[in-house]
Amino acid sequence: MCNACLPAGRCNAGVTDYCVMGSKSGSFLKFLGTAGARFVMIRQLRASGGIWLSYEGTNVLIDPGPGSLVRCIESRPPLDPSKLDAVILTHRHLDHSADINVLIEAMTEGGFIKRGVVFCPRDAISADPVILRYARRLPERIEVLKSRSDYSVGKINFRTSMLHEHPVQTYGLRWVCNKQSIALLTDTKYFKRLRDFYRCDILIMSVVFLKSRIGVEHLSLEDARVIIRETQPKKVILTHFGMAMLKAGPSAIAKKLSQDYKTEVIAAYDGMMVRV
Repeated sequence: MCNACLPAGRCNAGVTDYCVMGSKSGSFLKFLGTAGARFVMIRQLRASGGIWLSYEGTNVLIDPGPGSLVRCIESRPPLDPSKLDAVILTHRHLDHSADINVLIEAMTEGGFIKRGVVFCPRDAISADPVILRYARRLPERIEVLKSRSDYSVGKINFRTSMLHEHPVQTYGLRWVCNKQSIALLTDTKYFKRLRDFYRCDILIMSVVFLKSRIGVEHLSLEDARVIIRETQPKKVILTHFGMAMLKAGPSAIAKKLSQDYKTEVIAAYDGMMVRV
């Protein structure tokens, strides 16, 4: 944490900043929403705008759920969707993809400039697609994500995980920024092979449930404990909270995990910026 930051993780330089590794570069992650599970998303108890990644001038928006476009415009400073180089869907569920078509239009300036890339699993454009046909013609290209494959756009190179255990085709992501390996562990049921892919410096983890639920393929706090123990990241950022997680207090949960595992654990909040 840099000297400008407050103990609560809010920065004197701007209440939406959380400085990591003391970096002053223009590379950052911004959480445009931290909602998980349908009721937190439907009621907008937390926003559901996804994650904006900016690295050396390349801008990517990951999982633009409901309200993503509005969250970009209302961000301080604003994030301009027409400057996006790519949009990535980890999977097709609406809390991760509802704004995908309007973001494609914004990225291509209403479809008048053919630019940008859309990365998505095959089922996002096949049966019952979430990306509409007309929108697929607007970007430079659409790349279908596959298991354990490498992709690039601008200065950002990323790799997909193995197929997650989730009702639709779902992949996590891993990339490197300024020599730091960063991974996004999106929705999935816990399984042992996750640890092979998610060993990294900074682990962003979707933790929907406080307690495990039989037959529901999302991570719980109990699963998060196992994953932190198995992967031993330098930093962990919890996000994508369900109702029980919100009631329990994500910040208090993160503090307890930090104490238990002797690593920095942060509970993301809407608008939080992580500089890398």
